[in-house]
Order: sequence, then structure tokens, then C-alpha cells
Amino acid sequence: MATATPEEGEAGRLELRAAIGFNGHVPSGLICHPDNKHLLYPLGCTVVIQDLASKKQTFLHGHTNNVSCVVVSSSGNYVASGQVTFMGFKADIILWDFQKKELLARLSLHKGKIEGLAFSPNDLYLVSLGGRDDGSVVVWNISQREAVCGSPAAARSAGAVTVVQCSACRDEMFVTAGCETIRVWELDLPNRKLRPTDCQVGQLRRVVTSLKITDDDSYFYAGTSTGDILKVNTKNKLMTEYGPQKKFSLGITALLLLKTGDVIIGTGEGTVALCKGSSYKVIKSFQVQGDVTSLTRRGHGHQFFVGTKACQIYRVNFTAFKEELITTCHSDAVNDIVFPFGTSDLFATCSKDDIRVWHTPENRELLRIVIPNMTCYAIEFMRDGKSIISGWNDGKIRAFLPESGREMYVINNAHSMGVRAIAATSDCRRIISGGGKGQVRVWAIGEKTYKLEGVLKEHTSAVSCIKIKKNDKECATASLDGTCIIWDIGRFTRKQMILANTLFKCVCYHPEEYQLITSGTDRKIAYWEVYDGSAIRDFEGSLSGSINGMDITSDGAYFVTGGDDHLVKMWDYNEGTVTHIGVGHSGNITRLKICPGKKYIVSVSADGAILLWKYPGCP
Repeated sequence: MATATPEEGEAGRLELRAAIGFNGHVPSGLICHPDNKHLLYPLGCTVVIQDLASKKQTFLHGHTNNVSCVVVSSSGNYVASGQVTFMGFKADIILWDFQKKELLARLSLHKGKIEGLAFSPNDLYLVSLGGRDDGSVVVWNISQREAVCGSPAAARSAGAVTVVQCSACRDEMFVTAGCETIRVWELDLPNRKLRPTDCQVGQLRRVVTSLKITDDDSYFYAGTSTGDILKVNTKNKLMTEYGPQKKFSLGITALLLLKTGDVIIGTGEGTVALCKGSSYKVIKSFQVQGDVTSLTRRGHGHQFFVGTKACQIYRVNFTAFKEELITTCHSDAVNDIVFPFGTSDLFATCSKDDIRVWHTPENRELLRIVIPNMTCYAIEFMRDGKSIISGWNDGKIRAFLPESGREMYVINNAHSMGVRAIAATSDCRRIISGGGKGQVRVWAIGEKTYKLEGVLKEHTSAVSCIKIKKNDKECATASLDGTCIIWDIGRFTRKQMILANTLFKCVCYHPEEYQLITSGTDRKIAYWEVYDGSAIRDFEGSLSGSINGMDITSDGAYFVTGGDDHLVKMWDYNEGTVTHIGVGHSGNITRLKICPGKKYIVSVSADGAILLWKYPGCP
């Protein structure tokens, strides 16, 4: 996390209103709390606790890097989460108090990554598994917050260990499994030793991807990447059966045991199936989008939740066995965010494969426009609200209807090396686009027709941002070549050129349009005269990393910035000081906007998260 400069020490905190996002790549990351009222899931370096009834979110902040595993104790009092870190550094495990939502202890021994965590049934111990570069298993005493003992997780001949599961009745027993290794461990507390026993699975060679132990500890089930299930006796450590004959495609990635002895499985293909008996015959199944990474049951299993790699959460009623989509978000970096003119109830974001329109009061997705295998770099709502225009990496400008998402028109070959920035005039008759090679083009737009009006060739590198003056007669374009140019778009000539030793990422007109503010990779926020392009002043906008996004309020009193330091900062325009700071992102912030009614600030980041902040002073 970036440290604050002296002036920022006095700055207020921006209140996080909601986060749209879920990291579906974390195995078993989605957990239904034992009180049946809350869902927990990781998002970047935070753990989100969401109330199922009211949809209200609380956030556990504390990790310095992405969360790699989350687990809740069976009593529901404790939450533990592990993170990834850089090679050779210690990765922390954080123990949280669920009721108070506060940090109890940081446990650090493992290096590189925490692969798996498990609580013992009576909240006495926490078992942690280090990643591939660490390769050890450690037992922690929860009440004393210290390590009891540790041991290498697998024999030298075996592969990496990736899953750990504690016994359902005894605190001293747990199971680990991974690439061609399944072990049952006993904790010998008086001698502070761990005693492993390897399980015999005969001639089978399997990579175990998921583990579940029955409630009476007699057996445990292991799902494999081959697509079958092994059932192992816990007492004599022998495999009793495996199946089915016809294996599940792309492996079993999640397991859920039911009281009846049946198993619900999730596969890498996105199938969720209910399997019965020793032959694991499929009784019912349905398909979800993306690989299934989490299955978690609510109560005794009358309802369960499915989390997938496409970052979607489904709620499933067990008797009907039908899926209902409850949470969606981007699974890739979000490149842009825009509000329609004059309304704060909707906004649109764009990413790889799609554009999504969101409803702000409920934080839910209203519309998804999918163009597979393409990346959308920039979007804009036309002022009249009749279309959404977007720039893509295949060099096309595509326009869509905002209600249905149907394509209106496509401008082919608008730019070589992708359309990087786009803006529309307020009379909705022209579009100005910026390309990956630095060309700025002006298009005249009719009902269903378009025509290239002019090409402005000055920039030598990608155009990163375009802003148009209110009178539609001039525009400012920022580019990665270190120039910011003010153009006359009536006569297609250059008016002013601003030069700085930086890659410009963003530019904003002050609402009275006599000044410009710019920022970029040199971390400085600079004020310029529009009239002659002279510098007025500049100051440090961030201590680490470039500034990627900027937006100014409609009265010009404040502006917000965000960038690679993961902080949202609100500045007083005249003073040039930070008034508020928002901490919550764990990826680089790519863009941010103040909504038209000054109710929220919405920021989007490279880890796919969309965060909504309460605008300071808004009721």
C-alpha cells in the first residue's frame, strides 16, 4: 500500500459504498457463513462479507497483495485469509474476528504464497499450506496466535500439495493432497510433531484438486483433474472405490457432500452435477459460465452457491436444481467507465470481450454486450442517449443501442493498432477517435451513415484521452508521446501544443475552459493555459506509479485522480491539496468518474473491480 505524503496525513477518508467484483480464480473462495446470512469472497486484496438479505457489504482490509485463499471456522467466529507475495518474501495469513470484523493476528512463516487453509472443528488450530516455492504445512494455535509445529508437506518423490482439509470431529487430524500425493496427518501435541501417513491408491496416478471429509470422519472424497472421484477410508488409509467410468471433462474442480451420502461436483467445463451411489451416476446437472471454482452450501444444503472463473456467483435451489445468477462482474481489467449525460443511476464499463451497463442504486448488471476475443479500450454515451459508442483493439468503432445492446453501425478500419480513445460532440453529429499510432480522426455521423471528415496527424504514439470543449469547436488530446495538443475541429488545425517529459494518460478541461489539467507517468498533476499552452503550475500527484485517470466536478472546485498507487485521491482545484483518500483497490486504477449529481465517485481497476465511493458531503 502506498504511504501518504505529509499533507495527505490530514486528508479525510472516502467511504466505500459498494464493490462490484468477485475473484473467481481463488479455489473455494466463495463461502457461505455458518449463520446462513452472509457470503464471503475475495476481491483483490480485500475479503468481502455480503449480507444475503440486504446485499450490504463489509470489507476486511489488511492484505498487501491479492488474497489467495479464504476459510471460515465451523463455529463461524473466525475467518482466516492468505495472500500471495513476491518470490522469497513472507506471505501473511490474517486471522479475523467475524463478529467485530477486525484483524486479530498476522501469522507469517510461509514464503511466496498461501496455497490452502483449514480450521480444526473446535477452533483450536489453523492448518496452513505454503505454495509451490514453500512446500511446508504448519499448524497454528488459534488462542495463542503462534505456530505449534511444521513439516514439509509432501515426500521428495511427490509433486506439489495444493489442498488441505481438517477432520470433522477430531482437532488433531487433517488431510492434504495434491499432485500424486494424498496424506493423512496426526498432530502429536506433547512432542510438537506432525506424523503423516501416505494413502494407498494402487496403480492410479492422480492430481487431486478438491477434498471433502464426511461428517463422521470415516471417509474422505478426493476430486481429481482427470475427472473422477476417489473415496478413501480414513482409518486404514486405503482407497475403497473410485468412479465414474465415464470421466467428467476438464476435471473435478469443486466438491460438496450431502447428508444423504450423495455428492455435488463442479467441473472445469462449467457443469454442476448431483452424483449418486458408488458408481457416481449423474442424477441432475446444469451448466454455468466458466470453470466452477467454488461450491458452498447454505444450512443443510437446501440451497447452495456456485462460484466460477468467469467471476459469476449463482444461487441454486437444491430440489429444483436450477441456477439463478446473483452476482456478475468483469473477469479482466476494466479499461473505461462512463456515465450517460445528466444521470447517475446508470453507468457503463468496458473490458476484454464485453461492455456492461450497471444500475447504480442496486449495483447490478442491466446489459452485457459481448464481442468475443476482442478488447474494448474506450466507451462513450452519446449526449442524446440513443447510442453507446466504443473503440476496440481490432481498429473498429462500434455503436450499440443502450437498451437492447443491438449493433447500430460499425466503422471498419477506423485506426491501425486499435481505437484507444473516443469522444462525441454534444450535438451528436461527430465522433472524435484516437488510435494506437497517434492519429486523431473526426467522423460525421448520420442516422445510419458515417463519413470521415478529417485526419489530424501530429501525435507519434497512442492517443490516451480526448476531451471536447462545450462549444464543440475545439478538443484536447493527450498522448503517450509526451504531448498534449489542442485542436480546432472546425478547421482541422492545431491550436496549441503542450510538451512535457511524461507519457500523458489523462487530460481535463476546467469547466470554465480557460485551463487544462493533465497527468501521466511522471506522477505530476500539471495546470496549463488553454489560450497559449503555457504551464501554470505542477505538483506531485502520487508517490509511486503513474496517474491513469482523472475527473473534475461540474463546478470545477474539486477533481479526483487514481493510478498505480491503488489510491483514489480527491483534490481541491485551487489549493492543489488532497482533501480525501479512498483505500480499497488492489489493482492499478485505470479510470475514474464523478457521477453527474455528485453522489458517487466510481473507480475501475486492472483486477476487474468496480468500486463506488460516497461523494464527501453527499447525504
